[in-house]
Amino acid sequence: MSNNEKIKKVSIVVSKGSLEGIYPALIMANGARMQGIEANLFFTFFGMDAITKKKMANIKVATVGNPAMGIPTLIGAIPGMSYFATRMMKKQMEELDIPPIPEFIEMIDDAGGKIYACLASVEMFKLKKEDFCDQVEKILTVGEFYDISAGGQIIFT
Repeated sequence: MSNNEKIKKVSIVVSKGSLEGIYPALIMANGARMQGIEANLFFTFFGMDAITKKKMANIKVATVGNPAMGIPTLIGAIPGMSYFATRMMKKQMEELDIPPIPEFIEMIDDAGGKIYACLASVEMFKLKKEDFCDQVEKILTVGEFYDISAGGQIIFT
């Protein structure tokens, strides 16, 4: 791709159900829409927590097995550590005017971004379309996701 060639479409796969797994995808999709780039978000596995009505407002920071946290696994496993880390991260995001996940998803949808759930994961977790927020356009197979993504960049977060 030459420097003059612009990205026209991005499809972002969200598979992690933690704040640090979900927010990069939302920020990238929102940034794409602000640049006039088509943006598709494909939520799979635990990433679907971000679009599941009962879970989307209660996403936490992963403190165990997360080397970027800079805390030993034993300390990360102490009860309350995930709550404390989540509270601190949400406070920092609020100071930077980064909206909460439900509001962010609504913004991306309003800006024309498309939000999809993975059929295999939906079946695995025994979910239904009604379990998801209203912004979920459709539940797709991986093949359908690839069809929608054709000609664009696919990004995993």
